[in-house]
Order: sequence, then structure tokens, then C-alpha cells
Amino acid sequence: MEISCDVVTVPTRHGLEAVDILRRGVGESVGPVLHDDGGETLGFLVPPGTAAGWDVPGSTCTETDGRGLRLAPEPPVQGSDWLLPPGDADLATDPAVLRAALDEAARLIEAADNCR
Repeated sequence: MEISCDVVTVPTRHGLEAVDILRRGVGESVGPVLHDDGGETLGFLVPPGTAAGWDVPGSTCTETDGRGLRLAPEPPVQGSDWLLPPGDADLATDPAVLRAALDEAARLIEAADNCR
């Protein structure tokens, strides 16, 4: 299945915290998530048009330029793999919900780093 989407990319630690937050949320869900083979970043699939208004520090949102992504067992981008594959997740993560999860994740990471 091919879907149109944008991709929010964050550092892995920040993204994993956000995935945990989203999975714990009541009634909130997380769409497919990609990770790069180097383990440096995670990519959350979000609805098309999200990139136009995305301004979350520490992340980028990239348009797929209407090309869409093919959701299949194999990842759509060479050098990546699914952390949460399609079929185990919704088609896209709600950008407002993702923004809130990323904000909470940043606070948790900062608190953990300050406790060292």
C-alpha cells in the first residue's frame, strides 16, 4: 500500500522515549516508525502537509513531495528498517500528539541527564 506522508526525524534516544510515551498514552497511537541502520535516528510517519508547520527543536520534518511511501514488510528507504512496521501501527502518527510526546521526552531526557 502506498500512502502520502511526511517524515519527522529525531535522534534515536529522543524518539524511543517518544514511542514509549505514545504507547502508554490512553487512546493515543503511534504510526509506523523507521530507524536507520546506524542507529542514529528514528523517523515517524505523519500526515502530508505536516512539514509546512513543523517547528519542534531537535527534529526535522521532511515532505515526501507527493511521492508517497510504499508500506510493505520491507522498509521504503535503503539503509533503514522498521522499528514499528505498518500493520502493527496506524498509518500515521497525529502531529499534535507526536509534538506533545517529543516535548515530554525532551523533559524526561533533560531530567535524567541532570541527575547524573
